[in-house]
Amino acid sequence: MALVTGGNKGIGYAVVKALAAEGLTVYLGARDLDQGRAAAATVLGDIRPLRLDVTNESEVDAVARLLEDEVGHLSVLVNNAGANTLTFHPMDHLPVPTEETADDIRNVYEVNVFGVVRMTRAFLPLLMRAESPRIVNVTSKRGSIGEEGAWVGQPSMAYSSSKTALNAITVHYAREFADTKLRINGAAPGHVATDFNGFRGTRTPEEAARGIVRLATIPDDGPTGLVFEDDVRLAW
Repeated sequence: MALVTGGNKGIGYAVVKALAAEGLTVYLGARDLDQGRAAAATVLGDIRPLRLDVTNESEVDAVARLLEDEVGHLSVLVNNAGANTLTFHPMDHLPVPTEETADDIRNVYEVNVFGVVRMTRAFLPLLMRAESPRIVNVTSKRGSIGEEGAWVGQPSMAYSSSKTALNAITVHYAREFADTKLRINGAAPGHVATDFNGFRGTRTPEEAARGIVRLATIPDDGPTGLVFEDDVRLAW
């Protein structure tokens, strides 16, 4: 039993397909339920679309109650929903750090950081009832301080720092549950061509999904509290 946020398009949609191919029932979270239903209809398997806006705590809690009533546990949580500065600015202009406002940063953090905290807190009780629970937080090499590739071009301060914060949160949660079977890791998908970046990426969503699904299905003695791009551990 898996739940993928932002599952109606891009990387999230590819992850939904890949998890379904592994035989999992997948709850496909989407802010627009009609788009979620349309996406779910194109995937083979038991795909259950639902409206889920990770910035809305009451909505997150309602989905947790729904899963509690329907299945009573959750094996995999993929926190894929994300926002970047281009969500709030024209696609052809990525603001330099001094142009980014507190509101720009707050808007991005609301999804990329606080949304993950909301989801994790709401679904931990269901995850802890699963035999081998997994959380995968979709991060980015842009969030690294130690990887040279993180600084190629002009990275958005709001987006990059939100992923740095997400990496730190991932480690904190992983340490708290280190003595359990819950494995919590970050997956950096690389430069993927989606509407998130105006389809300017060099990788396909399907390529990106492989690394996420690998972390979602690692054995109980697998890593936790780490960040990977595919199977390569990143310094962050």
